[in-house]
Amino acid sequence: MQLSELWFLLIGVLFVGFMFLQGFDFGVGMSTRFLAKNDLDRRMLNQTIGPTWAANEVWLVTALGAMFAAFPHWYATLLSGYYMLVSVLLLALIARGVAFEFREKVESERWVKTWDWSIFLGSILPPFLLGMLFTGLIHGLPIDADMNMYAGFLDIVNVYTVVGGLTFVALSYLHGLTFISLKTTGELRERARKEALKWYVMTGMMTLLFTILTTVHTEVFSTKGSILIPMYILAGILYGVLFLQLRNRKEGFSFTITGIILILITASFFIGLFPNVMISSLGAAQNILIYDAASGSYSLRVMTIVAATMLPVVLGYTFWTYYVFRKRVSKKEHLDY
Repeated sequence: MQLSELWFLLIGVLFVGFMFLQGFDFGVGMSTRFLAKNDLDRRMLNQTIGPTWAANEVWLVTALGAMFAAFPHWYATLLSGYYMLVSVLLLALIARGVAFEFREKVESERWVKTWDWSIFLGSILPPFLLGMLFTGLIHGLPIDADMNMYAGFLDIVNVYTVVGGLTFVALSYLHGLTFISLKTTGELRERARKEALKWYVMTGMMTLLFTILTTVHTEVFSTKGSILIPMYILAGILYGVLFLQLRNRKEGFSFTITGIILILITASFFIGLFPNVMISSLGAAQNILIYDAASGSYSLRVMTIVAATMLPVVLGYTFWTYYVFRKRVSKKEHLDY
């Protein structure tokens, strides 16, 4: 395996890890509007992710940083072409992060409601926008031979990309509901499980529609079908098993299954892209290959040494954080986050 291929794999892993970890964070943020009945419920929900949400966002920062260093042409083409979408994404994440810190600072109903809406919008917009971005990558975008992307509104916002975005929202919300049932007690715990059962059919239909549109609007199943078809079949089987786990109150298994499904679907985008980093709708000759977009071999070697040194430390810290804050959140506790 060449270093450029290795770094494409690592960037894919970082985005997959982000969607797994931040996916349930986004779901919890959405649940503050859909699931919570009062302020105490919202405080409990925020507390479930209070110690970890910032660390989860680091996966996205690291992925973009690795993209900038390992594939500067990919970074430049993607972020310039998706300038408005990425800007809204970052603003939503910033507003969400500020809201977690500021919500309890002033005893004012208007103040609290403002930050509650910031948490909700900052949780529903990012998975929607990322879903649109990932979907656009495999659908193809107008990219010329100089690696410049000239995407109009309909190239970015169309039926296929919108369905992709909504699919990521639905999966994130379901993932968040299984996390809430795993991390809370009492009425909120049971309400999250029942909401997950209600959301189960809609999420399944949305994911099925997205899969059908992918076969119509892209060539990923024809070119990478030997890998992607088994992955989607596995995701479908797991989704069927999920219903039984939810109904039987198997909270740990339910959370694990929704996480694996998100992993499989996110990973499928990068498998569909390889060996490209960007697919041009103007013709295969304008596709940006991994090898054309990569940095020099010396830069990739240095980055690989640094990554091999630091990655175990980061992973160890992540696992330790979740172990320390593994306790369920209950109404009896003082919810100071």
